[in-house]
Amino acid sequence: MPRRSSTKRMPSDLNSLAATIVKRATAEDDDPPKKNPAAVALGRLGGKKGGVARAKKLSAKKRSSIAKKAAQARWSNREG
Repeated sequence: MPRRSSTKRMPSDLNSLAATIVKRATAEDDDPPKKNPAAVALGRLGGKKGGVARAKKLSAKKRSSIAKKAAQARWSNREG
């Protein structure tokens, strides 16, 4: 199973591991930074429009070839 990029891995080097443990133990601010709601809304607006606009711009043949390529990529690395 591939590793998730979002998880923080512990360093294998002992000095780095010790530094990481001390840093986590002495951390004062555990809250992640707050996002700007206006920026979140603006990004979501553009993201919602993007896929629809791209689909309208592409021909049916091109959309079909993109979908086939995506399906092949999904299923090519299957273990089983």
